[in-house]
Amino acid sequence: MHLSHLNRLIPFRRLTRLLIFISVSLQVIIISYNHISGYYTISSAGNFLIRVSYSSVLTLIAAFLIAYPDLYIIAWLNRRIPWKRNAGLRILVQLLLTTALAIVAAIFITTLAHLIDPYEEGLARVMVVNILITSVINILMVIILEAWIYFNESERSEAEVQHLQKELATIKFEVLKSQINPHFMFNSLNVLSSLIDTDVEKAQDFIDEFAMVYRYVLETIEKQVVSIEEEIGFLRSYMFLQKIRYGESLSYDINLASACLKMLVPPLSLQTVVENAIKHNTISNTEKLFIRIYTDNEKLVVENSLNPKVSHSYSSGVGQTNLVKRYAMLGKEKPDFSMKTDIYVVVLPLLKVKEDEYTYS
Repeated sequence: MHLSHLNRLIPFRRLTRLLIFISVSLQVIIISYNHISGYYTISSAGNFLIRVSYSSVLTLIAAFLIAYPDLYIIAWLNRRIPWKRNAGLRILVQLLLTTALAIVAAIFITTLAHLIDPYEEGLARVMVVNILITSVINILMVIILEAWIYFNESERSEAEVQHLQKELATIKFEVLKSQINPHFMFNSLNVLSSLIDTDVEKAQDFIDEFAMVYRYVLETIEKQVVSIEEEIGFLRSYMFLQKIRYGESLSYDINLASACLKMLVPPLSLQTVVENAIKHNTISNTEKLFIRIYTDNEKLVVENSLNPKVSHSYSSGVGQTNLVKRYAMLGKEKPDFSMKTDIYVVVLPLLKVKEDEYTYS
């Protein structure tokens, strides 16, 4: 396990401050108790400070020697025996490992201290006492580390939730703003105005489809996912409006496997892809735009012919970026965008519902 992963549990600076505080506090308590009880008498205040400083440094070394192994044990147990799975077994295993670690650390640090300044009380006696003290201290340290990690994880999770909520709200706003596009509405109303004078029946159909488009936008903006069947129904209405405007210069074909119709995509994802194709390509009697939508290995593929506009307004890529972000919120797999010789290809991963959770196929 990498050290960076352990530092993620508790950052190095925070851990250092914690261990210094524990080491100094512990030595002040132990030395004061030993002096009061007569176990080891301190002759002066200066001797007390020297003893505290010297002992605190050794304790800090010991603390670091057991703190990182403690963090490793905690991280290992989090993967092998999470608290939610079996709390009783987790406590037992953690207690045994913590005690074993404390015994090893106590033997090492006591032997080192004895080599530097031999104990008057005898090495064996001090060793037993230090093993007991270190074991208790390490158990308390693990409890503190677990509590701190829990607090940090809760704080981190809350921050992530707030960030995701803010990100989701931003995405929803951008998606809604992009769908209720003033240019699209303006062009649609111009087309409707022309139809009213020339074909009243088609004008009525246009109004019905126009209303359906905006009803769908408002109804699905709060949803995480919708079925392919719903999305295709919306797309047909959207393409009806676009074909009234562009006529036979714009055509499309939809060929989906029936098994995929109940699978899911983020709402308005197809419209985002199709709108980009219409926005960035020239559509005229001589340069026609063809859009093909089909399923391949439980993925939704959207291809469009390439007739790039020679000059067009700057594109911020907000629609495509938001589409990627919405997929990222649902899982690891993201849409794929690629350009071939004469076509532009977008591959959208399909999702399915399993045990009330969205999962990728």
